[in-house]
Amino acid sequence: MPPTASRRQLKEFIVSATTIQRETNPVPDGEFVFTWADFRQIAAMVHGEAGIVLAESKANLVYSRLAKRLRAIGLRSFREYCELIAGEEGVGERQSMIAAMTTNVTRFFREQHHFDHLAQSVLPRLAAAARRGQRVRIWSSACSSGEEPYSIALTLLNAMPDAPKHDVLILASDIDPDILDMAAEGSYALSKLEHIPPAMRGNLVVTDRAAQRFHFADPVRGLIRFRNLNLLRDWPIRGSLDVIFCRNVMIYFDQETQDAIWARFAERMTPEGTLYIGHSERIATDRLPFVLTAQTTYRSDGKRT
Repeated sequence: MPPTASRRQLKEFIVSATTIQRETNPVPDGEFVFTWADFRQIAAMVHGEAGIVLAESKANLVYSRLAKRLRAIGLRSFREYCELIAGEEGVGERQSMIAAMTTNVTRFFREQHHFDHLAQSVLPRLAAAARRGQRVRIWSSACSSGEEPYSIALTLLNAMPDAPKHDVLILASDIDPDILDMAAEGSYALSKLEHIPPAMRGNLVVTDRAAQRFHFADPVRGLIRFRNLNLLRDWPIRGSLDVIFCRNVMIYFDQETQDAIWARFAERMTPEGTLYIGHSERIATDRLPFVLTAQTTYRSDGKRT
């Protein structure tokens, strides 16, 4: 019996030690020490800076993405990293942390039905207004690497070839300055060209077969203005917006933050402005000034307060 009891006690000790370790460290076998206290501090800062909610189930994701930052700046533990981002000297690294925690998954003409709706139901009215001398503004509020605003520009030029002659602009913003630089460059792997309808390419897309890249011609690029912007902070945007694209962004925010941003959109939109959102996102039209007009497509309701 004693040998059996001893083995049982040893097993219970090992299980207990492992449990304690996991309670203290969500990634016990990682290269860097990463405690739950570290995770909670990072999650709180990410939420405060960008509104992104990180549940405890995201601990491994946080570790894997930020471990790259620790290697890049030569830190030995997440405790050191937390001390850095909490101080005044960590402002730049906080920006890098937010960038690391955002997901940049996109493609040209993603959720095609939005671009069809834009072309068929919105742009005819906006084109007529622009030709009467009115300004037209379209905002791609989380443009990532640029596929969305360039898709908007191609749709716009297809519906209104004379758009560059009028006061028509697409504002493209993102919280990540590095991904925004890529967007502004407007150069993409040739393999991504398949998502752009051939009828919309023409002389608006310039291919480089040797480099296996393509870029957009001046009429497309000239319609877009890129700017680094955090949706939780001030929006340096003048005038009203006719169209806003904010797709697959709100899923990272809590309900209170979502409602606050939807309400700010409504304040900035023209009375019949159009808002396109992500396929898994919804707006509470019973308490926010929007009317659902098509699949994940809303019209601002200026009559409501």
